[in-house]
Amino acid sequence: MRKITPLIFLLLTMLACKEEDKKPETASNVKEEAQAFLEDYSKTYKKLYYDSSKAEWAANTHIVAGDTTNAYNVQKANEAYAKFTGSTEVIEKTKQFLEHKDELDIVQVRQLNTILYGAGNNPETVSDVVSKRIAAQNAQSETLYGFDFQVDGKSVTTGDIDKVLRESSNETERLKNWEASKAVGKDLKDGLENLRQLRNQTVQALGYDDYFSYQVSEYGMDRKEMLAEMNKMVKEVWPLYRELHTWARYELAKKYNAEVPEYIPAHWLPNRWGQDWSPLVNVEGLDIDAALADKDPEWIVKEGENFYVSIGFDPLPASFYEKSSMYPLPADADYKKNNHASAWHMDLENDLRCLMSVEPTADYYETIHHELGHIYYYQAYTNPNVPPLLRAGANRGYHEAIGSLLGLAAMQKPFLASKGLVDENVKIDEIQNLLKEALNYVVFLPFSAGVMSEFENALYAENLPKDQYNSKWWELAKKYQGMVPPSERGEDFCDAASKTHINDDAAQYYDYAISYILLFQFHDHIAKNILHQDPHATNYFGSKDVGTFLRGVLETGANNDWRELLKSSVGSEMSAKPMLDYFAPLMDYLKAQNEGRTYTLPETI
Repeated sequence: MRKITPLIFLLLTMLACKEEDKKPETASNVKEEAQAFLEDYSKTYKKLYYDSSKAEWAANTHIVAGDTTNAYNVQKANEAYAKFTGSTEVIEKTKQFLEHKDELDIVQVRQLNTILYGAGNNPETVSDVVSKRIAAQNAQSETLYGFDFQVDGKSVTTGDIDKVLRESSNETERLKNWEASKAVGKDLKDGLENLRQLRNQTVQALGYDDYFSYQVSEYGMDRKEMLAEMNKMVKEVWPLYRELHTWARYELAKKYNAEVPEYIPAHWLPNRWGQDWSPLVNVEGLDIDAALADKDPEWIVKEGENFYVSIGFDPLPASFYEKSSMYPLPADADYKKNNHASAWHMDLENDLRCLMSVEPTADYYETIHHELGHIYYYQAYTNPNVPPLLRAGANRGYHEAIGSLLGLAAMQKPFLASKGLVDENVKIDEIQNLLKEALNYVVFLPFSAGVMSEFENALYAENLPKDQYNSKWWELAKKYQGMVPPSERGEDFCDAASKTHINDDAAQYYDYAISYILLFQFHDHIAKNILHQDPHATNYFGSKDVGTFLRGVLETGANNDWRELLKSSVGSEMSAKPMLDYFAPLMDYLKAQNEGRTYTLPETI
């Protein structure tokens, strides 16, 4: 071993001390440089995000056949947004900072991960593909929202179609409207194939296997983990769903004076995709449609706002009412709009808007509470403790969970009675009420976790051939929903593409399945631990304690670990148990109703 002289030892010691002195300084420099980068990025990001939002808003609220102005503006704004978020410089800088993540604080790391995830959908290295994807998506949206739906040669809206499917007992009329609702799929099929290719190519440039895997990664999960979670959800609710399916087959056969079918014809169900069967049951004493018949749509919206204000949230800004598009267009309007209800955080600050076509119905009464749930989530996390890049839900399912939670709360009898929409002394059939709710919440899970998630996985991850789009869709609908088309649907159709989310919010419909599990966890906690009420009969209105709980869930946005936030909020991990407990009293009733009937769905899936 080589000897070290005292002089050399002293020099080495001094150098070591200097290195120790430099480490904190270097760490501090990295942190400061990262913060400067994040602030600079956020400033530009917010502007481009707003420009994109405004262009998209115009394209959704003012659709004129043959006018290419919206398409041009959306293309221009989204290309600028994509060019910035996916720039090679941004990607490289972000990766460099993440190499030193141990020297950064957790909020910085979260923002950097958000930047890198966003870049995955817009990498500059394939800018030509990104531009084509933006153009293709905009064309797909214009085709869908500008489509002229027709029944017997007469133009109808999707709202008109939905009303027929909810209310009509005329099977011929129902069939015509159901078929009309699917006609748009033919015009969307080629575009969907093109979008699949472009979306996959875009994210593959940054190492993702496919677009479905890319979307799932935002949960910190891989594709197989998410599909396993979805499969688990369906399995857990399957025994109850099987009872509901059997009950519905026999009840619908009576309604249409027909033989009991093996599987339910799609046009018999009160929803275009068979995702909500709740209109099959009318609960005596809970005729909300009748109570709302003389109300203005504006009254419905204000009632929604009053609910949130009552539990301690601020009134909506005046700009919300000035800039939103919440009511049906006049019959003589020379343009169309997207009627699908949605909430928009336009600028990641205080420009908050809703897009829908509110009418005085129970559906819209629930929907306005749902959509304002999104709006108040936006408002809650727009605060100095949440950087703009983290102004999002704890995960995407959280956003939908909060909306659906408040939609559920708004439809329970004690709340409705407090608003004068039902007589508080009226006796209602609790089992029928529970049945109606199950036909919404339980029925939705095989569609969302099963049909939609499996179809989009097949589309993006398994490269489903275009000549199998329709057969795959109906194969999944039969397997998970026990639903079949009313007649042969060949590959000239593309019934999946009639669903908005297949085109515009692709490969993330599992968000809604997750949200239904979360909403019952939140509702169970609020009912039992805050209100000390029966989860089947709650009234959140006026409870500041409920508002305090909700604000605690909302105000951190995505500046948290969603699993930890859930555990700290309700004391458990994600679980279907509260949902199953909620509907447990219904099982005995359905088994009694179905005694002697033939089940056509398997006992397990």
